[in-house]
Amino acid sequence: MAGRIDDEYQALKARAHQMVVERLDEEGIEVGRVSRERLVEFIRAAASKYIAQSRIPLSNRDVSQLSNDLVDEVTGYGPLEPLLSDPRVNDILVNGPDSVYTEVSGVLHKAAVRFIDDDHVMRIIRRILAPLGRRLDESSPMVDARLPDGSRVNAIIPPLALDGPSISIRKFSQDMLTADQLLANGSMTQECLQVLKQAVEGRRNIIISGGTGTGKTTMLNMISHYIPRNERILTIEDSAELSLRHPHVVRLETRPPNTEGKGRVTSRDLVVNALRMRPDRIIVGEVRSSEIIELLQAMNTGHDGSMSTLHANSSRDALVRIETLLAISGYEASEQSISRLIASAVDLIVQLVRTADGRRMVREVVAVEQDDQFRCVLKPIYRSEDDTRMVS
Repeated sequence: MAGRIDDEYQALKARAHQMVVERLDEEGIEVGRVSRERLVEFIRAAASKYIAQSRIPLSNRDVSQLSNDLVDEVTGYGPLEPLLSDPRVNDILVNGPDSVYTEVSGVLHKAAVRFIDDDHVMRIIRRILAPLGRRLDESSPMVDARLPDGSRVNAIIPPLALDGPSISIRKFSQDMLTADQLLANGSMTQECLQVLKQAVEGRRNIIISGGTGTGKTTMLNMISHYIPRNERILTIEDSAELSLRHPHVVRLETRPPNTEGKGRVTSRDLVVNALRMRPDRIIVGEVRSSEIIELLQAMNTGHDGSMSTLHANSSRDALVRIETLLAISGYEASEQSISRLIASAVDLIVQLVRTADGRRMVREVVAVEQDDQFRCVLKPIYRSEDDTRMVS
């Protein structure tokens, strides 16, 4: 059952939190330098004493909630803690102090938690960023970060966020869905799995396409299981989410610029470097920019079986997006040459969708070929019989 989130309780929590912080300072207790057990015991005792001395009428349930909330405030990420520990939650979206949503099984729900005010949200953002040495202020009002468990975090604050600081968290799961689980929940059929398995074992270059939240990373993890164990894999990601169960994996991650605007390492830089590291296959978590040039060329020059994901709502849109990324990245070639490059590099496009009820599924698998005029042609290999309308 949900606890209290009303304004009166939030005001009480703010006062109690201030008191606990002052008591910790008085006792010389430094968070991170004492055991969690001792810290929790101290916080609970201090909260109970504060309530008794202030003669605040609270039920036993409210006292327990307040103690738990204060422990989360001091040792973790405040109101986000119960959501981060809930295995059913995939995404956490903070739109402001009293507007927190979660995604469970592909469907958004308003969460029964809230922050005290904008300053409270900012305090949690700074706690997330502190170990990373990242900065968030008016001169740099957007930031990407990662929690210790690998969950991806984006934060944006005023003046860009008009309604107060906003946090978006994509939780990282160590237990990626297996092929059997995807079959059981209707994400794909046995026929589809067989097509994908043969494509991976046959060293086909694969692009997994889909809208936001369609399960592209989950699918990439799943099909990578069929890569032969004697091959060397290099993964390249903006934020490490892939969890490949393979004996020979080298994981690379991009780096944002420092506070002086220097030191940035892009996906394209890493793809170029990866080619010098003797990979059998290169897996790019997602192509968003100029790394598409090096990836396509790698697929064409002895790194068969490479894979990546791409944001697009259909297989045809995926081709258009690749062409667009090549154009904006400065790849100067004729339309015919671009089509030949794509068709000779990409073998399969796996199109994922999310249905109205939140279910993620493989809509189709198509082969990329070229006609007599060297234009890309999509040849269907598998198509789902489920005609439920997609929402993304």
